[in-house]
Amino acid sequence: MARLSALICVHNEEARLAECLSRLAFADELVVVLDRCTDGSAAIAKQYGAVLVEGAFPLEGPRRAAGAATATGDWILEIDADEYVSPELAAEVRAAVASGQGDWRQIPVDNYIGPRLVKYGWGGSFGTTSVARLFRRGVKSWGTQRVHPSVKFVGEAGPSLRTPIRHEVDDNISDMLRRLDRYTELRAKDLAETGEWPGLGRNAFRGVRRFYKCYVSRQGWREGGWGFLIALMAAIYPLLSVLRMQLEVRGTASMVQDPTAVCAEAVASTSPLA
Repeated sequence: MARLSALICVHNEEARLAECLSRLAFADELVVVLDRCTDGSAAIAKQYGAVLVEGAFPLEGPRRAAGAATATGDWILEIDADEYVSPELAAEVRAAVASGQGDWRQIPVDNYIGPRLVKYGWGGSFGTTSVARLFRRGVKSWGTQRVHPSVKFVGEAGPSLRTPIRHEVDDNISDMLRRLDRYTELRAKDLAETGEWPGLGRNAFRGVRRFYKCYVSRQGWREGGWGFLIALMAAIYPLLSVLRMQLEVRGTASMVQDPTAVCAEAVASTSPLA
């Protein structure tokens, strides 16, 4: 029978790690990557018999790759500390592994803000409703971006699972703002290193497109104020990232374009919705 490893990457997650690991007892192996942890995360992981990978992993991609390289299972289930697997999903994962169909599987995600399930409007680098987290060992690789690293697979996708992962995204609006601050800071560093950014005007127009996509196309309006906030965060993200790259990372305020040039660039942009 094919073996299953559960992979969890953490940084100081003692408050919720125990519950996350307790829900993964159905896996044949637990692998916990401890990234510069200074709390009790290591002790908690040891209590659950996990294989520990300890070190400094500034980038998310290499961190996940180190855990995947340590896993010995035929399949890997990748879970974050703020995500929880229900008994129903556990049974579906085991059945998928036993069937051997495909090389990786998509799993739906239920996103919670505090106690509220927010089903609609996610997107624009600020949330997702489906993730490719169940895969054969060796078929998934990660990029080196600081925020949401790109992923590549070899082989073929199998049927998507039906039971969602429970993702406790944020506790409240303050958490959402802190996440936006963290994401844009890291994205700004990526932009400064690659030099690949389309300018303020195009990013302003891109923000408008993102708001429309999250709030209208993905029906964020059905979530009331929460849907509006998600769309707003998704819209601000690309523009704020570029501004932080210019003003904070590079420290050159003179790079900011004249407002009339920004408007002209936005009007001239004909990029499709993304």
